[in-house]
Amino acid sequence: MIDEPSEELVTNARKERAARRGPFARLANFIRQVIVELKKVVTPTRSELFSYTGVVLVFVIIMMALVSLFDWVFGLGVVWAFGNPASS
Repeated sequence: MIDEPSEELVTNARKERAARRGPFARLANFIRQVIVELKKVVTPTRSELFSYTGVVLVFVIIMMALVSLFDWVFGLGVVWAFGNPASS
């Protein structure tokens, strides 16, 4: 059997090591991690881009219609509850 350290021991060691690092080392580590993550990004193809844009535009139009409908309904409710200020 291989004697392996427990996960808790490894986690504590990593925390202690991170705490000992200076601010510049942590910043450099962060920048390295950002670069690694950016390498994973996949740019969409032209057709995917048009498809995604269409989906976003349709969603925005639907949400605008929904908000406009709610505004109109609440406006009618306010006029019903408080009356029309122009008629008094």
